[in-house]
Amino acid sequence: MNAEIITCGTELLLGQIEDTNASYISRKFAEAGINVYFRTTAGDNAGRLVLAIKAGLQRADAVIITGGLGPTVDDITRDAVSQCTGRKIIIHEDILLNLNEFFKKRGIKMADSNKLQAGIPETAEIIKNDRGTAPGFILEHEGKTIACMPGVPYEMKPMVTDIIIPYLMKKSGERAAVIKYVSLKIAGMAESAVNDLVKDMFESYENPSIGILAHHTEIELRITAKANNIPEADVMLNKVKAEIKNRLGVNLYGENEETLHGMVANALKGRKLTISTAESCTSGIIASKLTQTAGASSYYLGGLNSYSNKVKTDILGVDPYIIQDYGAVSQECACEMALKCAELFKTDCAISVTGIAGPGGGTPEKPVGLVYIGINYKGAIIVNRFVFSGSREIVRQRAAAMALFEMLKIVNRME
Repeated sequence: MNAEIITCGTELLLGQIEDTNASYISRKFAEAGINVYFRTTAGDNAGRLVLAIKAGLQRADAVIITGGLGPTVDDITRDAVSQCTGRKIIIHEDILLNLNEFFKKRGIKMADSNKLQAGIPETAEIIKNDRGTAPGFILEHEGKTIACMPGVPYEMKPMVTDIIIPYLMKKSGERAAVIKYVSLKIAGMAESAVNDLVKDMFESYENPSIGILAHHTEIELRITAKANNIPEADVMLNKVKAEIKNRLGVNLYGENEETLHGMVANALKGRKLTISTAESCTSGIIASKLTQTAGASSYYLGGLNSYSNKVKTDILGVDPYIIQDYGAVSQECACEMALKCAELFKTDCAISVTGIAGPGGGTPEKPVGLVYIGINYKGAIIVNRFVFSGSREIVRQRAAAMALFEMLKIVNRME
């Protein structure tokens, strides 16, 4: 069973609201083994919506439409489906009665425009809406299915799970399948480097399939398996996961909802280690991330936004001659910051960051994006030099992520 999703609303095209409906339907269809190959967004224009529906009917077994079932002039889905299928709009008295009751219970007089919502293309199966005023409907046309639902997510979601998915699975006559995926999180590598290591798998694997997604601070590999049941899908996924882990090594730090800061927190808690932070260019980003986990006070004792040189020397305790001789953005300064931070807060570990986030302030010797990250693990300090690309905020976020990743590697290595 192949389906196509059409979401209606000019506000979606203008980016005024996010199209969460299409994502929800795609996810639920995937879980049920229903393929989605195309998703279309159409504005409140009858002609263009008709074109979208006709295209969907040519490409898919089922066209799923959300939105455009309200009582206003720009709610055009009913008429567009009628035009595509040649079915007349029929006013259903039982829907009218339900609409009247809906407004009566709320002490509101129903507007005449709401009567439009009682109009359904003939021969369509009505989907009752217990959460709002717009009923949905399912219509068979020349062997294809058209299913229409309101655009309000609260009203749409139960229609998808309780009515439309069972309907499509029954119609297809296929044995129910599942589609399951796992997302592998990768840090410390560029997208191109990840691609080079697993390129052959991208090209040769079809089920499970592999996709790559680049974020500012990490790379995500998504493995998707279609199987008869969850255990079978898990076996398929685990085999591919093992191969990818073998190729990527420590750069593959987690899966699905796991985060770098969460992994660092768990590693510290598991080993009963404490940590502190001294941040210059990241100015508290690392501290914020480390304290997002509940119970952070058991491992995170404190931090200092040592943004100015005066704070570095007078409060953190960095030797002013280090800044004078090497500069605040230097390996020597990052090392001293990591050392003094652990001493100041009396922690087992410390992270220090100093750099040039930009957009100005760079030189040929010290370009914009240059960041030194110091990792202090029980007095042993390692400082690494990085040059990050991107805007000021992206440089800061990348520096924070890399600092957490470097800390995670050290803690795990000392296990």
